[in-house]
Amino acid sequence: MKTHHAKRVTIIIEAPMRRRLEEAFGKAGVTGYTIVPVLGGSGRSGRWSSEGQVGLSGGMVQFVSVIRPDRLDALLDAAFDLVENHIGVVTVSDCGVLRAERF
Repeated sequence: MKTHHAKRVTIIIEAPMRRRLEEAFGKAGVTGYTIVPVLGGSGRSGRWSSEGQVGLSGGMVQFVSVIRPDRLDALLDAAFDLVENHIGVVTVSDCGVLRAERF
């Protein structure tokens, strides 16, 4: 089966920035993404966990989106100002999709 080249963008950011990052995706013309809560992890500042937190104000969320390569720069430009000034991680990887017309 033939696959088509795409980019997978994953952004982990502080939960209070969720709405603003959704707006950045829209500004870039990216309408397809999934948002999932992040339960914990370990990074430059050590281990952390959302365990015991009330609400999402201190938590993290992960945005995952698969896009056409020609939309990548617009998405990164729109999201950069937010991600630059907050705790977060951005990764970009190559992937293949079966139904290119969906992206």
